[in-house]
Amino acid sequence: MPPRSPLAPAEFPQMPVISGVRLGATSAGIKYKDRTDLLLVELDPGTTVAGVLTRSLTASAPVDWCRIALPRGRARAIIVNSGNANAFTGQAGEATVDRTVRRAAELFECLPEEVFVSSTGVIGEPIDPGIIPAALDRLKGATRPDAWAEAAAAIMTTDTFPKGVTRTAQIGEATVRVNGIVKGSGMIAPDMATMLGYIFTDAAIPANVLQTLLTSATDRTFNCITVDSDTSTSDTVLLCATGQATHRTVSASTDPHLQDFRRALDEVCLELAHQVVRDGEGATKFVSIRVDGAASDLAARRIGLAIANSPLVKTAIAGEDANWGRIVMAVGKSGEKADRDRLSISIGGVQVAKDGKVVEGYDEEPVARHMKGSEIDFAVDVGVGRGSAQIWTCDLTHGYIDINGSYRS
Repeated sequence: MPPRSPLAPAEFPQMPVISGVRLGATSAGIKYKDRTDLLLVELDPGTTVAGVLTRSLTASAPVDWCRIALPRGRARAIIVNSGNANAFTGQAGEATVDRTVRRAAELFECLPEEVFVSSTGVIGEPIDPGIIPAALDRLKGATRPDAWAEAAAAIMTTDTFPKGVTRTAQIGEATVRVNGIVKGSGMIAPDMATMLGYIFTDAAIPANVLQTLLTSATDRTFNCITVDSDTSTSDTVLLCATGQATHRTVSASTDPHLQDFRRALDEVCLELAHQVVRDGEGATKFVSIRVDGAASDLAARRIGLAIANSPLVKTAIAGEDANWGRIVMAVGKSGEKADRDRLSISIGGVQVAKDGKVVEGYDEEPVARHMKGSEIDFAVDVGVGRGSAQIWTCDLTHGYIDINGSYRS
């Protein structure tokens, strides 16, 4: 295990019980020794579910299964293993998923389509199809409503700390809870979702409404982070609502009584996304990039990602070098409209370039001081429209090479 990220929060949060959710973790021996690598989430009957999944054309067998199961909109169990992605494993991978799902359906007396599976880890190595079903038999009677920290730890791969967030919200007069856990450290440039993330609430919300809320939240959070520009084969986020809270009926995502719930869900997703970036492999800097003046919001996002994914920009940040010329380069290569002679750049709140040239009398000292910190802020205006976006990333250090050079060993 690599050392804990210097950007990690001080501790795992105190996560309240979500009525209708029980969690269990065990060591199944899938890849790791002496650490948990399998999570079972048991959900009460009637739990609704929504999900966002990777658009990778080499998606894993578990992602393929989730695509089949999601339209039903119900969930009784979620099973997650770490250490092996069960991706690029052909019929063997499908057989592992099928056997896992069928055993869980037997244990929970539910339809197979009410069982969701995820896998994360090494690509291209089949999993023994009996190893997870056998572990489920042990886990079935060992789930607890308070095992959030154990659950978050069980799904880690190169992560250096378990990641969790909790919020409360009001739906009418009722208080509901929202808990989320996520894993992710490398191979991070989400496309529809993020690495692996699981969010739970005791609210009573139909699956179609959950789907709209989750898709919207994902677009503003998980889809706005990047560590290394690589989209995983396994990206999955599931949002489950157990319906245990008593509140007025909601039937549409536009219901004004969902306004505070939407706020809480967005906050959970954003904080989870930020924790993934703060645990970027080898990261020492958390980087926020604001892009304004683009032709559209989508164009602004693409420009922001071009900056965030540039190895030259990321290594300059790691080296604490205020080389804003690399930002100019990244804007230009993005493929989106930008006016060279109206381009403006600020670093740490200090404007360094305006109207396509360096600011007259620019003092680099406060910018250089900002670059030595652990929280880095860039603001770019490309001068062609009103589109804007916010992107978050981290620096690129030799630690990234160290971790990935020995990932399979």
